[in-house]
Amino acid sequence: MKILLATDGSSYSKAAVNEVANRLFPVNTKVCIVSVYKRMSLINTLEPMGVSHEYYAEIDHNAFKAAEKITENAVEILRAKNPTLIVTTIVIDGSPKSAILKEAETFGADLIIVGAHGHGALEGFLLGSVSQAVALHAKCSVEIVRK
Repeated sequence: MKILLATDGSSYSKAAVNEVANRLFPVNTKVCIVSVYKRMSLINTLEPMGVSHEYYAEIDHNAFKAAEKITENAVEILRAKNPTLIVTTIVIDGSPKSAILKEAETFGADLIIVGAHGHGALEGFLLGSVSQAVALHAKCSVEIVRK
């Protein structure tokens, strides 16, 4: 079995990590932990108000490092509670909705697990729910874990 576990480090994502950690899975189950961040340097290619490209590059580096730390924390939890899982990680730059879906296909996931932030209908409409988009467009099963 192949599971793609998407996390952003929020308490909602931590609930999803703990859900995976506390379950029994078949031998040789592979879990790919994904964290997605958005690069600033691509958004701000001009130098508005004298802000340098180095400034945006530092923001990008810090965002990447934060996402990397999020995946490392998830690995520690999974390995401590469920050492039989084969765990890998990936940090991706992009839109969470499309990056999770693309990585699930690349990985060959049988199941995608994401946490739900629990936005109401209006907030979900305005902000765009990652879990809803993944559930609607995934080519495999999706589990949305609520806190």
